Amino acid sequence: MDTVRTARITGLWYLALGITGMLGFLLIRPRLYVAGDPDATAANLVEHASLADAGLVIEMALVVSQVLAALWFHRLLRDLDRFAAVAVAVFGCFNAVAILVGATFLWTARTVVADPALAPAGDTAATAQLLYELAYNAWGVGALFFGLWLIPMGYVVVTSRRWPVPLGWVLIVGGAGYLVSAFVSASLPDAPDALVDALTFPATFGELWMLGYLVSLGIRPAARTAPGTDAHA
Repeated sequence: MDTVRTARITGLWYLALGITGMLGFLLIRPRLYVAGDPDATAANLVEHASLADAGLVIEMALVVSQVLAALWFHRLLRDLDRFAAVAVAVFGCFNAVAILVGATFLWTARTVVADPALAPAGDTAATAQLLYELAYNAWGVGALFFGLWLIPMGYVVVTSRRWPVPLGWVLIVGGAGYLVSAFVSASLPDAPDALVDALTFPATFGELWMLGYLVSLGIRPAARTAPGTDAHA
């Protein structure tokens, strides 16, 4: 398959990943989950059952798009750096597993609210709240792998020069920032949201840059070398 076409297909799966992640995590979950108020969360799941159903479908679509993005990145990068390509695919799939676990908790929360007899001690609201907390924490752990997959991706960008080199460094810094943000969130639960957001901003910027480049331009042509010249000199 043509490399530019491969790059653009990779970019489209990356775009699907970004859209489903934004819809599910940033738009739908905040409309259902109310921190510190189990009764409000349970009431939202009852009153907005169709929204909860849509959120679950989007979470599942997010898992699929993350896996396919990881696999297509492997296909795109394997001829440039086989080890880094495998690392991107593995870390991306690990992140998909973390999202899958979170989606399982969301599904169970919806089920418990629909059938209160399933709730331990009959406390439907507390059970649903706990399951949403577990779903958020699954995403928090998954941030480790989301950071890790950006670092080898950025490394290939820098070393291959098939994309802008500054983009590669932004991805590497962004991946490191995501890793640090996961540890900060886990060890400092009272850390300001602004701090966590600041740590993840480079990753967001780098992802949007990479996504836009893949979809619009794909990949730069390989550098040509003069006859008799060592390409690795």
